[in-house]
Amino acid sequence: MSTEALYAADSSLKIFQSEVTAVNEQDNCIALAASAFYPGGGGQPADQGALDWGTGPQAVTRLQKDREGNIWHYLGVPLPAIGQKVNGQIDWTRRYQLMRTHTAMHILCGVVYRDYGALVTGGDMEPLKGRMDFEFESLQKEFVQVIEAAVNREIKAARDVRIALHTREEAFQIPDLIRTKINLLPEGIMVIRTVEIVGLDLQADGGTHVQNTLEVGHMRIVDYKSKGKINKRIYVEISDEE
Repeated sequence: MSTEALYAADSSLKIFQSEVTAVNEQDNCIALAASAFYPGGGGQPADQGALDWGTGPQAVTRLQKDREGNIWHYLGVPLPAIGQKVNGQIDWTRRYQLMRTHTAMHILCGVVYRDYGALVTGGDMEPLKGRMDFEFESLQKEFVQVIEAAVNREIKAARDVRIALHTREEAFQIPDLIRTKINLLPEGIMVIRTVEIVGLDLQADGGTHVQNTLEVGHMRIVDYKSKGKINKRIYVEISDEE
């Protein structure tokens, strides 16, 4: 039985209650029937937070999702038993910063693909900062400034961010759904989750996002460099104000 990924339906969920479905004493971790903890993936780091089963909040030190869809929560304390009820709490400040950052990266991706047709070749993020690689032959200061201005116009456009689920067959009928150079959707995934920035971008994605682009704040391109003949890296930071 896999873990119900509560974050996939509601990125704003901060606290939740669940039940222990499996215990791994050797690795000091437990699986839950449902979890709001994002286990990491697609360039977005795993959540941080705590679980409580009457012992007081115990820090979740690591998260991992296995091939069966179980989300394992690693703990540094004696573990609860199978069937035990637990209360979970997400480190919301960090999660929300990552949500803002992740949506900003999709806006950047959407702008670059719309205006220049460049595919993403890689990416990574931390709270309020990240980097994204694109298939550009050249990248200069003036060009970067144009991209930054376009991204911030889209943020201020107050575009809604919508989550939807599609069958694999439906998803691959959506034009330009995969914006990365490598298809990151293995054959075994039969239900595809998409994130749409209405009027700008639509991508297959499993991470957490804000509900409207205005929540992102302001994006600044702080650096850029060449990582190869047609591979250019853009570094961004997110702030509350310009």
